[in-house]
Amino acid sequence: MEKAATLTGRILLGHIFLLAGISKIGGYEATAGWMEAMGVPGGLLPLVIALEIGGGLALILGFQARLAALGLAAFSIVSAVIFHADFSDQMQSILFMKNFAMAGGLLYVAAFGAGAWSVDAKIKRSRSDISARATAV
Repeated sequence: MEKAATLTGRILLGHIFLLAGISKIGGYEATAGWMEAMGVPGGLLPLVIALEIGGGLALILGFQARLAALGLAAFSIVSAVIFHADFSDQMQSILFMKNFAMAGGLLYVAAFGAGAWSVDAKIKRSRSDISARATAV
């Protein structure tokens, strides 16, 4: 149960970033304009896209998951504060809380790792096998 839950959790957390990054490519000009309207330089959009796609994929695969989760958690909090802090608008309030909730889930991944069904775990097992063989010789 734990292995499946951690994998499912990583997929559910990571897919929103992956899809958001991909959609920003398709709506590049509109997204850059919206960022600038909110006081954020549109020139940062390539970094945002790279973080969302790269971080989302890393989280889904469980590769460098702790680092990816920390980066995406920070991104979620910063973007909530910058883009969704209009509490007079119910939708923005919901998006603000969603970003903070996602940051909470991401901090769990950062704290406890990607789980057994991940690239990180496979790398760790491989290193342990190499170490065990080296000490057995």
